[in-house]
Amino acid sequence: MPQLQAAFQHVHAPQVNAVLAQTMHLLLQPVDALEEELRNALNSNPALELVRPKRCPRCGAPLVDGVCPRCSAPKTTNPSEPIVFSSPRSDHARPLPWQDEDSPDPEETLLAQSVDLATYVGRQIAPDLRDHAQKRIAAYLLANLNDDGLLEISPLEAAFALRVPPDAVEEVLHIIQSADPIGVGSPDPQSALLAQARHLAETRPIPKAVIPLLSHGEGLKLLAGGHTARAAALLGVSKEEIEAAKDFIARNLNPYPARAAWGGLRLGKPTPPTPPQSPDIIISFHNNDPEAPLVVEVIAPLNGILRVNPTIRKAARGASEALREEVEKAATLVKSLRQRENTLIRLMKVVVKEQRRFILHGEEHLKPMTRAQIAQMLGVSESTVSRAVAGKLVQLPSRKIVPLARFFESNLPVRAALRKIISQEKRPYSDAELVKRLREMGYHVARRTVAKYRALENIPSAYERRRQKQMAGSRL
Repeated sequence: MPQLQAAFQHVHAPQVNAVLAQTMHLLLQPVDALEEELRNALNSNPALELVRPKRCPRCGAPLVDGVCPRCSAPKTTNPSEPIVFSSPRSDHARPLPWQDEDSPDPEETLLAQSVDLATYVGRQIAPDLRDHAQKRIAAYLLANLNDDGLLEISPLEAAFALRVPPDAVEEVLHIIQSADPIGVGSPDPQSALLAQARHLAETRPIPKAVIPLLSHGEGLKLLAGGHTARAAALLGVSKEEIEAAKDFIARNLNPYPARAAWGGLRLGKPTPPTPPQSPDIIISFHNNDPEAPLVVEVIAPLNGILRVNPTIRKAARGASEALREEVEKAATLVKSLRQRENTLIRLMKVVVKEQRRFILHGEEHLKPMTRAQIAQMLGVSESTVSRAVAGKLVQLPSRKIVPLARFFESNLPVRAALRKIISQEKRPYSDAELVKRLREMGYHVARRTVAKYRALENIPSAYERRRQKQMAGSRL
């Protein structure tokens, strides 16, 4: 097992240059955490300095209050084309004051997980468990997940401990492994990779050697050892196809599911409200005109431009190795920070253009959109988009703050329709009745899907809603 895990680490983490690795790290950070990290770097590295330029580092135009009038001006009269640029932190030093209906929901300012992994997965699969016996099996399996999201016991061991048939355990385990994060509950890293590959194959083309390679007990070991030709011969494919599979695995899959970003579904009740968080991105109307292009400001973590001190850079050429290393670290950080900004600007140009109706008119108008689709449009890996989205907050023109991940929640329109139906019901509708009414609105979903969406929205069952109405009536 240690050799196998080492093999996965070799495949999953190919040698990448320092700038790319640093960029991926910075991309994952929300603006508040990034500001703290950069200030620590400024305090500890003498080669770094923060300057306030008078001209735009992109186009060279004179800055006005730290903003480039050229970069922030409309490039077209087409209102669907957003204006996206980086904005200095000084313009948005404090969260906006929330009042009355403008206040964000506690869920919308929640950055941290409110539940652990086992509870998170358990709440997702609850509507799919048909009886108490399956719930008992699920509870036992989830209790035996390790910190990486892998199952520490075999299905046979679970069957023996619970005194149930192995097939019953396998059935529940299959339900668990289909939950977010994909691959959770797998017995080993290779199985987790295989589950993720099969999931991605349902939504987009993947290199044809990926699944055979992950399905074969020896294929990935050969690949991790650098034996590309032997792996190709073993599977009956070309070396080029093996290389394409290797690159895909390294870029898109994670052998340890719990180490990937998870919790996008935000199941369960939110934690108590926290103070308003600073948004990472602010969307507003150009000249306060809803018909005009949307203005998107990607908030810079510092009020100024981070750079390598030119005097220290010059002096380091003939100085000690320690000073040269500090200069190299400073240069890497500066380049990585610039790449982070460029990635977020490119991402938001596409996302805001695609989701303009959602931004203007609400959840019912969300356009189905996946991270994989955006990655393909930008020409980057899906993991890059996932890092850019993770933990980021967006302030909408309504001044409401929502997670950037909400732009990718394709079930929001039907959930909004479900909330509307229940808010207007004269008597509590059963899930079967809700299915019928949703279909009348054009949403074709199964009963258990309705139950799952109720759980996402913290809406009780029809029985509980009826009981709550009766109790409220008795108090009048």
